[in-house]
Amino acid sequence: MKDKFYNYIQDLQNTITSKLEDIDGKAKFKEDLWKRTEGGGGRTRVIENGAVFEKGGVNISAVHGALPKTMQSYFGVKDADFFACGLSLVLHPKNPMAPTVHANWRYFEMYDQSGKIVDQWFGGGQDLTPYYLFEEDAKHFHTVCKTACDKHNPEFYPKYKARCDDYFYNAHRNEGRGIGGLFFDYCKADETMQMEDWYKFVTEVGDSFLEAYAPIVEKRKDVDYTKAQRDWQEIRRGRYVEFNLVHDKGTLFGLKTNGRIESILMSLPPRVQWVYDHQPEKDSEEEKLLTILKSPIEWV
Repeated sequence: MKDKFYNYIQDLQNTITSKLEDIDGKAKFKEDLWKRTEGGGGRTRVIENGAVFEKGGVNISAVHGALPKTMQSYFGVKDADFFACGLSLVLHPKNPMAPTVHANWRYFEMYDQSGKIVDQWFGGGQDLTPYYLFEEDAKHFHTVCKTACDKHNPEFYPKYKARCDDYFYNAHRNEGRGIGGLFFDYCKADETMQMEDWYKFVTEVGDSFLEAYAPIVEKRKDVDYTKAQRDWQEIRRGRYVEFNLVHDKGTLFGLKTNGRIESILMSLPPRVQWVYDHQPEKDSEEEKLLTILKSPIEWV
């Protein structure tokens, strides 16, 4: 399974970066191959200062070795080995009318001292972070997510949508990071789903990413905007940074397993503002966004 899924994310990385380069029309992804001393490595691809994407990364990795002590306590195990692979992407368009997007699809195995698999699971999802809310964009993104889920189980979309709203939440700000999407983790074999079934589901979601995001960024990338709107985008990006550094489990796992810092922090946008006690104007589009982020709604 680990070889099968790693081959899948290698192909998916190629498909996604090729499409994003076509959308940008100017910048190309810079590729950086790296190795992890303890075992494994990855292929980082970053795009910067493009016509559309101010910064973005589409990274794959496959790492293995002894599970670090910090993660042993987290999982409640002793002296275990692990394998983890996945694709993680974040895209920050320059135009504030075009949303930031994040996605991740991953697979994990844990072994006892004899090398036997004692645990394995899939995880992942995709979520949208707009700076100005276009309801048709939100509905499109969620419709694609729901369609992918419904092919496997009609209960998946409402369950994983709710988990996404709950997970990508800046509790210290009492607001969501964005308008959500899907979030699933610890997807293990049981009486209803075998690992092969989970593989088919996760790859279905991965294959749906470009359909969910590309039409939105293509529609918004050339919309006119003001400096004030750009400032608002950079202030909101600050909340994105806060979530990733304070709450995100993926960032935590990477830092505690001696992950590659450049790859872990590639999700951070290049231009950000923190303005003291910034409040949007009453009844403005900015205030409308904050109202939605305070209380998640059902888009489809």
